[in-house]
Amino acid sequence: MNDTFKALSDPTRRQILKLLKERDLSAGEIADHFQMSKPSISHHLSVMKQAKLVLDERKGQNIIYSLNTTVIQDALGWLMDFTHKDEGGNQHD
Repeated sequence: MNDTFKALSDPTRRQILKLLKERDLSAGEIADHFQMSKPSISHHLSVMKQAKLVLDERKGQNIIYSLNTTVIQDALGWLMDFTHKDEGGNQHD
């Protein structure tokens, strides 16, 4: 879970996730949306892949990235636990 929150802490990575929410993209297509070097985009993708926020699949000479909604749902579920109180009125820990 730490890797997930670390990956989500960066605004560029959050923007990449928004792009992948729309459709699967190659690294080059992702890079086209940013004014930074391709190695920098590759680093962001690597961090997100390590956190399992994105999945990658080789298609010919390209690697196509897609959103892994399972990890996002798990993180959201963990955060939602803080909004629910147990029967004794105490917050979940």
